[in-house]
Amino acid sequence: MSPLVSGLLVMIGLLALLGIGTPIAFALGFVSIMALLIVDGPGSLSILGETFFAGLASFELVSIPMFILMGAAVASSPAGKDLYEALDRWLNRVPGGLVLSNLGACSIFAALSGSSPATCAAIGKMGIPEMTDRGYPNEIAAGSIAAGGTLGILIPPSITMIVYGIATETSIGRLFIAGLLPGLMLTILFMAWTIFECKRRGVGLSALTERFTMKERFAALPRVLPFLTIIAGILYVLYGGVATPSEASGVGALLCILLVVVIYRMWSFSKVTRMFRDTLKESIMIMMIIGASELFSYTLSSMFVTQSIAGWIADLDVNRWVLMAVINLFLLFAGFFLPPVAVILMTAPILMPIILQAGFDPYWFAVILTINMEIGLITPPVGLNLYVINGIAPNITLAEILRGSIPYVLCMVVGIVILCLFPGIATWLPELMLGKAI
Repeated sequence: MSPLVSGLLVMIGLLALLGIGTPIAFALGFVSIMALLIVDGPGSLSILGETFFAGLASFELVSIPMFILMGAAVASSPAGKDLYEALDRWLNRVPGGLVLSNLGACSIFAALSGSSPATCAAIGKMGIPEMTDRGYPNEIAAGSIAAGGTLGILIPPSITMIVYGIATETSIGRLFIAGLLPGLMLTILFMAWTIFECKRRGVGLSALTERFTMKERFAALPRVLPFLTIIAGILYVLYGGVATPSEASGVGALLCILLVVVIYRMWSFSKVTRMFRDTLKESIMIMMIIGASELFSYTLSSMFVTQSIAGWIADLDVNRWVLMAVINLFLLFAGFFLPPVAVILMTAPILMPIILQAGFDPYWFAVILTINMEIGLITPPVGLNLYVINGIAPNITLAEILRGSIPYVLCMVVGIVILCLFPGIATWLPELMLGKAI
């Protein structure tokens, strides 16, 4: 049996297990073990434990639970509400300013938490009822929050970028820098569409008559600025070479917990316990997927599947941009069914040699891949953000949430096209700050 046929059978088996609801880590592990038993016999089981834990033997993985803890601390506090109120006071004079306030709060909260579902839940709980009460259509109210939440996996510090860096052995600090300008670009595209749609529908115009004094506007900032300072500090120590991602994430998590306790007086033992419990659950889930994906990658490599696919694509006599279009469609399809971490860990061993051989920058490609994953978060059948929004706003149907999200999906597609035409948007800042990647 050829390696390509073997790889196809392995993928069919994996998709079948995922289709019946098997957890991703267990599906990856089961398919890998069965494939190794069939190909290499029982003797192959001796390397299972070593291979699984090899995927976790990276000091940089420490940063994942630390950034999750940082996000959990912020998500458990009223920080999202304060972000939202502060931005609303500054943007109320713009058509659709309330939606823009939510998008801005989503982008900042996403940078603090690194989690799309947490961003949707934290900002959506206050933002969606406020928008619907002021006459915004359900589609705009829900779609903007669902789309804004996706920024959590692009704007640094991003857990998705950390996983990509570990899987591809690329610099996490450089990946964070590469995501800054594209994240800002997507936020601007989202806001531009929102202003256009609100003016077209004639909604959100009543707030234009409401005025806040400069004193009232600045009064909302003191609770927000400390968290923004933490983001700026983390980015500075990472980009300035002062600390590693693990060190920066640990200090960031500690500072976020202290700020939450001091500013919001969250002295309750039960709230602190819940914060650490949620962090532990999500961290273990991600670590299990990482370990199982390492076993899955080893299996594909030992069956010469990855090498055969890379060689087959490399032998195709097509323009490299046609190749990139095919890869984008593949990532988009994968993102419809799997979460970003799983897609990256499963596809990185196959795609990375192809990307490098085609002459594409791996840091630019990381941004392209992440935007594809963002699209998957607000499109069915998985569309995690859609279900989070439906959970916090059950009066808004999934169909309305999806209709409101589609324009933002098109904004992301436009963003990918812009990045393909002007790759310097992702590569200019890392090269300016850190020099050319070796």
